[in-house]
Amino acid sequence: MDISGANVLLTGATGGIGAALAAHLTAAGARLTVTGRREEALKAAADAHGARGVLADLAVREDVARLAETCADTDVLVANAALPASGELFDYTEEQLDRALDVNLRAPIVLSRLLAAPMVVRGRGHIVLVGSISGKAATRSTSLYNATKFGLRGFALALRQDLSGTGVGVSLVQPGFVRDAGMFAATGAATPNGIRTVTPGRVAEGVVRAVRRDLCELNVAPLELRLLSAVAGQFPRFAERVQARAGLDGSVRQIVDAQRSRR
Repeated sequence: MDISGANVLLTGATGGIGAALAAHLTAAGARLTVTGRREEALKAAADAHGARGVLADLAVREDVARLAETCADTDVLVANAALPASGELFDYTEEQLDRALDVNLRAPIVLSRLLAAPMVVRGRGHIVLVGSISGKAATRSTSLYNATKFGLRGFALALRQDLSGTGVGVSLVQPGFVRDAGMFAATGAATPNGIRTVTPGRVAEGVVRAVRRDLCELNVAPLELRLLSAVAGQFPRFAERVQARAGLDGSVRQIVDAQRSRR
């Protein structure tokens, strides 16, 4: 699908990857609408890219419905917003659990449902769900995050089949470890076993390519991480043993502690 001239809705626009996505979508000619829950940050993001800003908290169900109604003319949905949701399950309150599930999984599903219906009527459109390699491989202290990203992957791949032949495409873009944004940039933790990282710009390039080529699943990660995640998906017990021998406890604790306030 051609992005130039298309109405594009981008969630999670105020984060590091969101900023790169907004820049690349604008450069591709999109008529961009950005959304986020922090008013000042959203205004800055909208002003930086000449976009329309719609304030919405994706953990608030009324906000999700209002966002879809406000942006009913969306041609391309890029569902990028997500909470880190790292840490042991027992450390979460039920309210924090609900918030992670709502933002990471429920909101993309509901927005897809509400925005895909008019796309089907028009006979054109595209939905990009930004997941994570964590949707293919489970790791310690990310049970909740894994749950949302595994769920998002299943939803995306099945929805793509459901919408086949309607003119509406569905793509799943799964970044690996991202530098200059996200958990490693925020915490200073080292990547496991020195695995290479990708830039937010490369993730954004992947999203644009997925829309233009109607790609099914795009893993934006170095070859070694793509191979490791594929093995982990097929042989989870083997992956569990490998991770246990890697001695990652220090990095994991550093990441969890740094992200605790974002639950």
